[in-house]
Amino acid sequence: MRNILIVAGGVVAVAAIVAGVYYGTRSPAPGPAPVAVAATPDKTALMAVQSGDHVLGDPKAPVTIIEYASLTCSHCAHFHTQILPDLKKKWIDTGKVKLVYRDFPLDQVAVKAAQIAECAGKDKYFGVLDIIFRGQPQWATSADPIAELAKPLRIAGLGEAEIKACLANDAMMNAVLNDYRSGDTLGVNSTPTLFIGGQLYRGSRSVEDIDGAIAKLAK
Repeated sequence: MRNILIVAGGVVAVAAIVAGVYYGTRSPAPGPAPVAVAATPDKTALMAVQSGDHVLGDPKAPVTIIEYASLTCSHCAHFHTQILPDLKKKWIDTGKVKLVYRDFPLDQVAVKAAQIAECAGKDKYFGVLDIIFRGQPQWATSADPIAELAKPLRIAGLGEAEIKACLANDAMMNAVLNDYRSGDTLGVNSTPTLFIGGQLYRGSRSVEDIDGAIAKLAK
């Protein structure tokens, strides 16, 4: 489980990420100030699918898993590459469960990677997430993570020009930050964090753990 590394405290933490998005962690560059972030719904409302959410599976599936993850978090990558495929086959593809993915970036590189995923669009979103998580050991540890990440994303139609435009898009950035703020409202402080049927589960979990939690809810 990876603990939050930015700044403790909801609004302060979000402000810290906003400041870092354009300046980066390795090669600072000036950029326009982001537009205001929308108000965050209350805790009860956040347990339901939000208008900007990315949903894997049938939106009408009776059981909801809400995942908060950071694209630079190795435990999150493990969940997506090693755990989620089994859960998808058993629960999501059968229409019993839907997965709501929300970003909770733990550093500025994760913010940018999440913003790029947003720019892929609804249809390609989870495919791009898969590329990002599977390639994480290579791109996240490189001297220039975003440039390295851009290489495998060409297959999804995200070339250098598209990524540059994406990172200058305030709407895409604010979509990521709205996710972050919603997580902060729900008490998320590390990744991965799952809410299964509204029940909080922090840290790495085995397939058996998650399968058991779902089985209690699925009919």
